[in-house]
Amino acid sequence: MAGSIKIIVATHKPYWMPDDPLYVPVQVGAAGKEDLGFVRDDSGDNISEKNANFCELTGLYWAWKNLEADYVGLAHYRRHFSARQHLKADQKYVITEQEIRRVFSETDVILPVKRNYFIETNYSQYVHAHHKEDLELTRQIIGEKYPRFLQAYDESMKRTYGHRFNMFVMKRKYFDAYCSWLFDILFELEKRLDISEYSVNDARVFGFVSERLLDVWIETKDISYKELPYMFMEKQDWIDKGLRFLKRKAGIKN
Repeated sequence: MAGSIKIIVATHKPYWMPDDPLYVPVQVGAAGKEDLGFVRDDSGDNISEKNANFCELTGLYWAWKNLEADYVGLAHYRRHFSARQHLKADQKYVITEQEIRRVFSETDVILPVKRNYFIETNYSQYVHAHHKEDLELTRQIIGEKYPRFLQAYDESMKRTYGHRFNMFVMKRKYFDAYCSWLFDILFELEKRLDISEYSVNDARVFGFVSERLLDVWIETKDISYKELPYMFMEKQDWIDKGLRFLKRKAGIKN
């Protein structure tokens, strides 16, 4: 495939970055913050000041409005795509430009391997961790503004699996179309949703909701994609994650 590919790596602190021209480290929530030496998301057309509520999406918005590339993607400082399926816990292998070009010779969209909650639906997993109003109001907005997407939204909420982390790489025409749709919904949700009593974590609502919308857009548009494995750059405490999951199931959020 021909054309330029850029994957922004959203970060809010100094961190190791891949030494490959494929990657563009972006300091998210940079407005009013000390410069980390990366591209800042408060340059050009931006929503950097919304980072506490939009998380890595302030970096995504910056890329949409300011980054020139034929393929654009989003990864995280602690989470990257890999070309290798089976890695030991201490192995780190971030996908290279050469490897991702081979993938794009077969597809126009790359997504991370689906995450499966097994005993939770996408809806129940979210409401046990956050506020059901977030998803219900999102559904209302989709029904009003994009009714063609409502069936996929409802079907997605009933499943136990989905593409998470706001990670993807897309051909530019899909990237632009997705961002236009996504931010239109989220900015409307921002107007209607009262988060004044939300905890600091729950106030990251628009980042959380967006994770549940990617599949809705992909499926409604009937866009084919290829899944790639992803890897964590830090050791995961699965026992702690499991305990927090059980507490949420029991209705204990703190």
